[in-house]
Amino acid sequence: MNRDSGPLVLGMETSCDETSAAVVRGREILGHVILSQDIHRIYGGVVPELAARAHLTVIDDVVRSTLDEAGVALDDLDALAVTSGPGLIGALLVGVCWARAVAFALDRPLVPVHHMEAHLFAPSLEDPDAEPPFVALLVSGGHTLLLHVPRWGEYRFLGETRDDAAGEAFDKVAKILGLPYPGGPQIQRVAEKGDPGRFRFPRPMLRGDQQPGDPDYLDVSFSGLKTAVAGRVHELEAEGRLERERDHVAASFQAAVVDTLASKVMRAVELTGCNRVLMGGGVSANRPLRTELARRLAPDGRLLHASPRLSLDNGAMVARAAAFHLEARGPDGPGTEGGSVSGLAPVLAEDPLDADSALPFPGLIRSRQPVLRG
Repeated sequence: MNRDSGPLVLGMETSCDETSAAVVRGREILGHVILSQDIHRIYGGVVPELAARAHLTVIDDVVRSTLDEAGVALDDLDALAVTSGPGLIGALLVGVCWARAVAFALDRPLVPVHHMEAHLFAPSLEDPDAEPPFVALLVSGGHTLLLHVPRWGEYRFLGETRDDAAGEAFDKVAKILGLPYPGGPQIQRVAEKGDPGRFRFPRPMLRGDQQPGDPDYLDVSFSGLKTAVAGRVHELEAEGRLERERDHVAASFQAAVVDTLASKVMRAVELTGCNRVLMGGGVSANRPLRTELARRLAPDGRLLHASPRLSLDNGAMVARAAAFHLEARGPDGPGTEGGSVSGLAPVLAEDPLDADSALPFPGLIRSRQPVLRG
């Protein structure tokens, strides 16, 4: 291992509907391929069995193309890394089994990586300032999390969604409006032509009488917002006005999500005294959300985020997170022996943030006690 520039790591990502591999050394991405699965557009959402089959079909070619782009061979690798959860069980198994077999054959360490921790590391591949401390907003199709990160490997849980994730809400509202999957980019596209003030949709769990320490002070909920949009769409359809109002409904829904998320983030900033905010996950690519957070943080705060490509699920963020853990605990640390992914228990964990889960968020301190500044 070249310790002057860090380990040469192959990162694998198959948690949902992107098959991705990347070769990373330090912060440098030497090769990176992301192959998205278009078949799910037909069904308006990800079909788990189809996702797993698609991963199985293309994973060899994705890795081969990545290695060719990086100009390295499998034997040159210092370690392998793979997303071990959370995600779709069948899809995860494809990546885990492939990486585990290759790590065993090469006698290389294999590092299991928590999907949401990987999203935390994505911005650091492009921005040298994307380092702790920061408040982290992780927003994707399956998760919405608010964390305080004083340093890498130490994560203080602040809040989460009570029901739908932000990305799931975008997808479901897009489907209600008759827009294609995935819903996030489609909502953003049509919302640009709409008036966000035309309809006043609720901001769930965002009230003026909430106080720090209240159970819902930093949590979010989007199921009620989705229901409100569905009700208004039903009314517009009955009146024959949906075609004329679709852009306005999309804009008003997006404004409600952005206002809710930005307000919760700013509450976390005030509580922690940390005005550096890092965004990760697919929804972090939403331009209005980035713009609003940057506006609220100005002039003294800083918003950190990855490019749209690295905001989505990708192998580079997995490799970057694994490199941190390799260097922090050494290549002979627990769970990194050749071919080991600490059994299959991590893949089968339903709730990675549950105290009894087999896959705890590495370094996560799960507590609802507010982190008060000072």
